[in-house]
Amino acid sequence: MTSLAEHAQPEPVLFRELGRPRELFANIGPNWYASIMGTGIVANAAATLPHWSAALRVPATVVWVFATVMLLALLFATVVHWVRHTERARGHAANPVAAQFWGAPPMALMTVGAGALSIGSGILGTSAGLTIDYVLWTAGTVFGLFTAAWIPYKMMTSHRIAPDSAFGGWLMPVVPPMVSAANGAALIPHIADPGLRTTMTLGCYAMFGISLFATLCLIPQIWQKLVHHKTTAAAAVPTMWIVLGPLGQSVTAANLLGKAAPAALPAPYGKAAEVFGWFYGIPVWGFAMLWLVIAAAVTIRTLRSGMPFALTWWAFTFPVGTCVTGSSALAARTGAGLFADASLVLYVFLVFAWAVVAVRTMRGSLRGELLRPA
Repeated sequence: MTSLAEHAQPEPVLFRELGRPRELFANIGPNWYASIMGTGIVANAAATLPHWSAALRVPATVVWVFATVMLLALLFATVVHWVRHTERARGHAANPVAAQFWGAPPMALMTVGAGALSIGSGILGTSAGLTIDYVLWTAGTVFGLFTAAWIPYKMMTSHRIAPDSAFGGWLMPVVPPMVSAANGAALIPHIADPGLRTTMTLGCYAMFGISLFATLCLIPQIWQKLVHHKTTAAAAVPTMWIVLGPLGQSVTAANLLGKAAPAALPAPYGKAAEVFGWFYGIPVWGFAMLWLVIAAAVTIRTLRSGMPFALTWWAFTFPVGTCVTGSSALAARTGAGLFADASLVLYVFLVFAWAVVAVRTMRGSLRGELLRPA
């Protein structure tokens, strides 16, 4: 039975889970930038599809604009968060789980930047799209190289890490250099100076290596944790999908760099780079598909027993999007229908996952559930 007071003062619909309006910005951590990554990749991946058509251009442009607006809004919210909740903001890096998601902001910047060139140039013009991409790629690359060293350093020196602590989020800080390599490949043809073009290409391959070898160190630990300690909290299960991120993005980077290399590297290295993209990409794509099947099976099993919604659900989007771009890159390089069909199937799943997670995030944000201080 409800009281008269409850009838007289109904609970507000917006932000009803927040105790005070000031709490609106209290829980804006770096993990929120995963929503921009997941939204932006929906637009960017569409532009890479072998069957890309004018029918997809308008919706892809709308999604990219939405991601751009989200980025601007979240950057503003982050500034407010640091000003009003400075201690909480600083505390993210000290938390062994929250710290991993410092890899999301640089990837969000580069995702929107890449869309500015591939999608946004249709409404902004090539010059403006290229300028935006250069700026966001540079900012994301510098930030991403920092997180790739900073967070592992924190893990090695100050974080308390239990034997069963490994999870997919450990990959977040080290993936940005791979995103830089993949997105940088699209900038290489626009560099007129031959020396700078070569430097850019070599720099992208170096960042490819940074992320690749860090990933090779971490995935075995995640596999071992899952085998020996099984899945733990249901809300953490979506982070298994993060493993697809460096896998799919490395396939994308290897083939896009291979395409750009002949015009940037002297013979025979340019041709060797093309061959490397082919023979690296296909085996890694195969392992990515294996992991996708395992992650999907674990996710379905967890959903049946109850998996609460959390921002970790955004892991169903960006990592899958990198598999779309990786499949599309292989389709372009090999001409094989297998990869063309796979890219389309994966893209359909990506759009479905994004729609579900975006609606749940919007609903949770408007109610204040996702904005409550942790």
